[in-house]
Amino acid sequence: MSPNLPDVVLWSIPAFVLLTVVEMVSYRLHPDEDAAGYGTKDAATSVGMGLGSLVFDALWKIPIVAIYTAVYALTPLSIPVLWWTVPLMLLGQDFFYYWSHRGHHVIRILWACHVVHHSSRKFNLTTALRQPWTTWTVWPFYVPLIALGVHPAVLAFCSSANLVYQFWVHTERVGKLPRPFEFVFNTPSHHRVHHASQGGYLDRNFGGILIVWDRMFGSFTTETERPVFGLTKNIATYNPLRVATHEYAAIARDVRAASTWGERAGRVFGGPGWQPRAAAATAPAAPAAPATQATGAGGGTAAGAAPVAERAV
Repeated sequence: MSPNLPDVVLWSIPAFVLLTVVEMVSYRLHPDEDAAGYGTKDAATSVGMGLGSLVFDALWKIPIVAIYTAVYALTPLSIPVLWWTVPLMLLGQDFFYYWSHRGHHVIRILWACHVVHHSSRKFNLTTALRQPWTTWTVWPFYVPLIALGVHPAVLAFCSSANLVYQFWVHTERVGKLPRPFEFVFNTPSHHRVHHASQGGYLDRNFGGILIVWDRMFGSFTTETERPVFGLTKNIATYNPLRVATHEYAAIARDVRAASTWGERAGRVFGGPGWQPRAAAATAPAAPAAPATQATGAGGGTAAGAAPVAERAV
């Protein structure tokens, strides 16, 4: 029997709208010349990406739910939905979210999905709505939870709660919060670092609700200098279809141009800035400060990639 849990995203929509309006008004009343603020076309693209993701996510859910249901039917484990088990399952979902998020930054074919969320050079509450349309790359990271006895409907609830929590961290209008909160939870300060394109900030602060995973696994960086948002090589389009697919197109171009199967595999499964050894050896050195990580053909971060300077879209 499927647990009867609320649709937290649906219930949160009025709060999303209200908080976005409040943030917009705050920029009118108290402008900040240093803040990225709002842009009409950019905000419209973010909202359009969010609406589109609802449609595509509904399509992806059909095979994903079938897989999760099959795994759940095969596992001998079953965690009951009780007042004390739900927080534990939410904790487990947040742990696997961390690894999913981190994986989507360091493997190019996964980054092609996630790059959408980083493609805005603004950072406001509408940026939280800039969601990808190809989330079929996410589901494998949560199979262990299903195998441990978490019902697929409970996983969906926990994932939605995680998504709702992350809405409010997409803002420049909130500074640093009290140190105990900053130590444990993901906050606007931590997430600004995550969305920044400076070399020292790249591929950091992957946490969803909790920031403790980043502290535990060496990916945490505190906010010091003001972030510059966007990709290391930005895209010049507000077309939602191009925003959703530009890195896939870049991968296809790179694979067609590759001369060996090893290079083709690297272009797909390497980091977003992966280069063949010969090309990496002859590439110009990256500037010393600030360091800028490599970009893929479509732009973006590249943890562990070869130190090439930049590649054209």
